[in-house]
Amino acid sequence: MFRGLPRHDGYAANNSPWLGELPAHWTTERTKSLLIERVEKGYPDEALLAATQSHGVIRKSDYGTRTVTASKDLHLLKLVDIGDFVISLRSFQGGIERCYHRGIISPAYTVLTARSAVYRDYLTFLFKSKPFISSLTLAVTGIREGQNIDYSMLAVDLLPVPPVEEQAAIVKYLTHANARIDKAIAAKRRLIALLREQRVQRRHELILKGLEPSVRFRESGIKWIGDFPEHWKIVRVKQLTQNLDSRRIPLDTVERGKMSSRIYDYYGASGVIDKVEDYIFDETLVLLAEDGANLVLRNLPLVLRVDGKFWVNNHAHVLRVVSADVDYLVQRLELLDYRPWITGAAQPKLTGDRLMSIPISMPPLDEQRSIMEQLSTEFAEIDTARERLSAEIELLQEFRTRLVADVVTGQVDVRAIAATLPDAPESFDNTVSATDDDLEEALSEGEE
Repeated sequence: MFRGLPRHDGYAANNSPWLGELPAHWTTERTKSLLIERVEKGYPDEALLAATQSHGVIRKSDYGTRTVTASKDLHLLKLVDIGDFVISLRSFQGGIERCYHRGIISPAYTVLTARSAVYRDYLTFLFKSKPFISSLTLAVTGIREGQNIDYSMLAVDLLPVPPVEEQAAIVKYLTHANARIDKAIAAKRRLIALLREQRVQRRHELILKGLEPSVRFRESGIKWIGDFPEHWKIVRVKQLTQNLDSRRIPLDTVERGKMSSRIYDYYGASGVIDKVEDYIFDETLVLLAEDGANLVLRNLPLVLRVDGKFWVNNHAHVLRVVSADVDYLVQRLELLDYRPWITGAAQPKLTGDRLMSIPISMPPLDEQRSIMEQLSTEFAEIDTARERLSAEIELLQEFRTRLVADVVTGQVDVRAIAATLPDAPESFDNTVSATDDDLEEALSEGEE
């Protein structure tokens, strides 16, 4: 399906600045000959729509809260019907979007209706192809955030028009091709998710239970610790670290406004927030969030190892490790549930006294280091596999981009292969599937 796609018998030049040679039996038409601009307003009760580069034009209610929703002057919004195309403010980046729901959309957008349903599906693929998206730059006006597509310029642009039966073959072929590529990508993403779960599980097992699964365990009597290896000890954070919070010097607004060209890291509760020239710390330390919703939500890491010269504001505790392996302690503290020690509801806070009083189970120092060595080895293997899968996904996406571009511009002839395909592509789920040998071989050929 993917390998050895033939060229057409003959090609001819045309007057388009971006199309290049097209199959000799294809024609070209100006955009305005294939599409009609729809400017209908006065439908305030229709559903509000959003133009997205990944899902086309869909209902705002399906898109969530990621877009601003209009609440007045709805009668001024433009009507969009199913099958229409919308030129949005970002079309020069991702192409022209097809609408899959009837509704209303910003009057700043251009709404286009195909003069004939015959070539609507072909245009859907063409309008999202790389050559067409690149061509949109010829019709872009404005600069930076004010860029927009001038439809009066785009209207006279030439579009390729294959014969009707060949348009159907192109659509059929690309629908099947996309389904197979999507299936391959979904399988690889599922594997990445499994590797991510494996990484989390192994961190918990090694940091909380140690290297030897057969070792004897004893009950800690503390709910959040549970059973732990009998040769480990229960200690409080204050026995492992020295609190250096008193040395923090948070910067005021004026000072922060001068930091754009400074060179040292300035840390907040969840990482580097800026750069500064001066510093108050110059050693390996551990930072742990002092306040903020992340103490509860855990959307970002709470604990960081930091090295060298840096500043820290008053939203992160500063700890010097005195009797533990730094990297092991970072992992151990990251796995703690801090909710029993947090005060405040509107603004969760973990005070220094409460942090220092938390009891945790700790292995001997040499075992801490052995655990981290093992964890580093396993993480490296998992991360290598994840990186390889991510690279394969990127390759699949690039292959799709090239394939669609070649097919919609007639650089390859898919009529024969399309004739062998069923009317609807095979459905797929997100489970791991067998390797698609034909697709893998096509990708390998593309890399040569």
